[in-house]
Amino acid sequence: MHAKLYKYRWQYAMIAPAVVLLLLFHYIPMAGIVVAFRDFRIGSSIWNSPWVGLDNFVFLREPQFWNVVRNTLYISVLKFLFGFPAPIILALLVNEVTRSTFKRFVQSVSYLPHFFSWIVVAYILQALLALDGGLVNGLIGKMGGEPVFFLGSTEWFRPVVVASGLWKETGWNAILYLAAIASIDPQLYEAAKVEGAGKLAQIRHITLPGLVPTISIVLILSIPSLITVGMDQIYPLTNPANIEVADVLDTYVLRSGLQQGYFGTATAVGLLSSVISLLLVLATNRMSRKLNGEGLW
Repeated sequence: MHAKLYKYRWQYAMIAPAVVLLLLFHYIPMAGIVVAFRDFRIGSSIWNSPWVGLDNFVFLREPQFWNVVRNTLYISVLKFLFGFPAPIILALLVNEVTRSTFKRFVQSVSYLPHFFSWIVVAYILQALLALDGGLVNGLIGKMGGEPVFFLGSTEWFRPVVVASGLWKETGWNAILYLAAIASIDPQLYEAAKVEGAGKLAQIRHITLPGLVPTISIVLILSIPSLITVGMDQIYPLTNPANIEVADVLDTYVLRSGLQQGYFGTATAVGLLSSVISLLLVLATNRMSRKLNGEGLW
């Protein structure tokens, strides 16, 4: 054991900072879960706060909370249905581009939006979709249509969220699949061409089967997003006009904890979400291993 530690001492030294950061910002803060069972107030200690048991879970009886859950699931399912296959399709299309210069250009343009913060994206959307002076409504008006309040409409809010998520993350997520495609043995494609297989047949019988392990891992890691749709995307786009469909678990926790001071309730919601996410990951991993033998463990 000591010999192995000495042999790989430099590798352990390289990962040590990441392990320390993981402990400091992910594991040690888990002690704060106890707030979900205490009546914590600013100025008092977590450990000295009165124990209230499950009283902080009273939100489970509130209709407003279940509306928040419905909004969360609605948006997350839409984002999953459109966002999960999109990078796979983009990777397949980019892989078929033969001109290397154009291929690099497409890749650069597609993953560049990933580096924009959601605040910047929100400002871009407001500039494009504003009711008065927005580029999109300007074009609609020139074509004789009536302006649409996209960011203040309960009908348009979800499509805007899904579309903006696709624009921002599809190119970046496609990089993983492009790397997986690059690892496929080129001799398989050459043999398929000799047998007379066209492009679609090669994609169906070589590329997609080669992507199955990567797709399985990404699927397992994506399942927790069904509970957390991303406050950094939703919150900047939320306003009183669309709050009915825009209020999700992340914004509910933010409002309950930081704005209203119900720290116990906010922690209880976060704890419940984390437990559900863990169960989803375990179930998806087990299902993936049964279907194709691939999983995280």
